[in-house]
Amino acid sequence: MKRENLVVVPLSDFEPEIGRWIGCLEDVRRTLIKKVSDISQEQLDAKLNGHSIGSLLYHIALIEADWLYEEVLGGKWNSQIRSLFPQEDRNMDGTLSHIKDQTLDEHLYRLQCVRDELLFHFRTMDVEDWRESRKLPHYDVTPEWVIYHLLEHEAYHRGQIFQMLAVLKNK
Repeated sequence: MKRENLVVVPLSDFEPEIGRWIGCLEDVRRTLIKKVSDISQEQLDAKLNGHSIGSLLYHIALIEADWLYEEVLGGKWNSQIRSLFPQEDRNMDGTLSHIKDQTLDEHLYRLQCVRDELLFHFRTMDVEDWRESRKLPHYDVTPEWVIYHLLEHEAYHRGQIFQMLAVLKNK
């Protein structure tokens, strides 16, 4: 049996401290993508507990983009990224919008485009900028905290997706 080496290793083209956090973010994404890589359109669109896997994938991508562009970059959205989100994230009642009839490839493309943008911006960041607070109307936030939040957010929804897949695969 191959012995695993469970350590956090910084990504090589980042400031080491930043690279450790980004490496963890990438690890969460890898396990998500691996788990959903063979799901059907029916599983992607099926609503369980008020939302679908497709809706959660859309939400994960949109929240990542929003925190990158609004909190880290001060509201300067890339228009190509913005165009990947034609629907609002939430309905009037606060529930996630139902994202239906988009293929897994479309969802994965969206997730990858947003992640590529995030990697691009964080790759050039130094530790000073990483810890510099951005002053927003209702709070101050650092890029460091944004990555922490995105890790937590995606891991939470990844767990929901994994639970949904367990139910859907037993139907």
